[in-house]
Amino acid sequence: MHFPSLLAGLIACPTVFAAPKPVSHSNNLSKRCTNSASDRSCWGDYDTSTNYYTTVPDTGVTREYWFDVQNGTASPDGIERVVLTVNGTVPGPTIIADWGDTVVVHVSNSMSNNGTGIHFHGVRQNYTNQMDGVPSITQCPIAPGDSFTYTWRATQYGSSWYHSHFSVQAWDGVFGGIIINGPATADYDEDLGNLFLNDWSHETADVLTLQAAASGPPTMPNCLINGTNVYTDTTTEVETGSRFEQTFVAGTKYRLRLVNGAADTHFRFTIDNHTMEVIATDFVPIVPYNATDISIGMGQRYDIIVTASETSGDYWMRAIPQESCSDNDNVDNILGIVRYDSTSTADPTTTAYTTTDSCDDEAIASLVPYLSYDVSSTYDVEDDEDVTIAIATGGVKWEMGGTSFVSEWDYPTVLQVAESNDTWSTDQHVVQLTTADQWVYFVIETTFAQAHPIHLHGHDFWVLASGTGTYSTSTTLTTTDSPRRDVAMLPASGFLVIAMYTDNPGAWLMHCHIAWHTAEGFALQLLERESEMTALMDVTSINSTCANWDTYQTDDDVVQGDSGV
Repeated sequence: MHFPSLLAGLIACPTVFAAPKPVSHSNNLSKRCTNSASDRSCWGDYDTSTNYYTTVPDTGVTREYWFDVQNGTASPDGIERVVLTVNGTVPGPTIIADWGDTVVVHVSNSMSNNGTGIHFHGVRQNYTNQMDGVPSITQCPIAPGDSFTYTWRATQYGSSWYHSHFSVQAWDGVFGGIIINGPATADYDEDLGNLFLNDWSHETADVLTLQAAASGPPTMPNCLINGTNVYTDTTTEVETGSRFEQTFVAGTKYRLRLVNGAADTHFRFTIDNHTMEVIATDFVPIVPYNATDISIGMGQRYDIIVTASETSGDYWMRAIPQESCSDNDNVDNILGIVRYDSTSTADPTTTAYTTTDSCDDEAIASLVPYLSYDVSSTYDVEDDEDVTIAIATGGVKWEMGGTSFVSEWDYPTVLQVAESNDTWSTDQHVVQLTTADQWVYFVIETTFAQAHPIHLHGHDFWVLASGTGTYSTSTTLTTTDSPRRDVAMLPASGFLVIAMYTDNPGAWLMHCHIAWHTAEGFALQLLERESEMTALMDVTSINSTCANWDTYQTDDDVVQGDSGV
């Protein structure tokens, strides 16, 4: 028997580029205004006050992409290692669409010995649960040689990323950006697109996962800004790689879409001598606020506007691993460069802002959604989940509510629902939410002295409270103008209270977005409005993918060695 692994047989692969292929249909929108540098709040017949949970532009446009997941090699910091790629690159191609477009992504698996599945992080998949891309939950893995087509509607706008949800494959390179164009809550001149912040090892992610299970989280040797950084060998003192550079023109306002795509690193992002105007958190536009540094956890996104307030010079861009929850050997050297003269080659001599090392989220009071949507002060369902760590056979396991999550690759939740099989095991950790349009409160607590990024699929949630210590009924809950997002930090030795609304039928994963913790069972699944799910599925497609996976799994004697997600 063997486990699917990156440890052998990897070679560089040719690059195949993906490009959007618009398919035009009639478009009868009466455009009252044009989105421009002087009015970013406008979007044709819509604007930032439009309730995007209930109203979506009917663009009649389809954006089509072809992704090929391949084995390869890369050296983003000058040290070559085996990787997994999308179309031969790390990060993969960016998905770009407009608010209201339909997005079609054809994914082929050309790897030698891994399944895969692509999750579109933060995309609500409204009534398209089968397209959420989570093996063991919404599909069987895509077997080598097989393909799968994901189709979903861009009902939100803003910034995100896609990544593999098979094992820890995302952190070997199977990820890329998502940009859904729409209105914004502040004006800017130029959109610079996604800016990825990643941690990076010279070993494969599956090796690191085994280390994490045996002896705790591995220390990362480096991090990357937009896929690149330098690295100094500790023995030879030789520096390899190169830094990310961005040229500014004085007086210009730039939009950057920050994405934390790390496996296990919480960053604090700053640009020396510059102030950031924060306009969105995850896929939620917010009332703008100014900051000189931003705390960004794994899976989170912040859209910022940076005014080129200087007239000349070179300035450090810093992604600082927060040592209270992240282990990295290169903490002070995760740097990019902002230049006002593109011909300059000088290292900046600027000084960093004074910051506090912390893995807490940005303050709740700062993250006020532009679209006000208050939470009911009474709830229909409450679920308490204590987060604990256990030492089990094979190493460390994480638990929520006393259960370490496991779901089987070859029998995903959606297939079990389609077969009317309601025999859910304890390990599947199913929370059943049967009724439409109900408020559900989750209280997530831990006594463990580490912060955790909690991500929910299929929904934005409302952050009602978070803090250190123990939650009690006397804890004040923010139900008016509370932050909405899809990833929030559970504080170390603390609690997080979130609310969601049951408006999207499906099987939705909730999990910690630290790579090893998800693999070690830090997850549960919400079975929302199960009675409506089968009518929304293409059961033939599910069975086809599963049949191909079963053949591969049998022929290659593949054994599932983690939680399945």
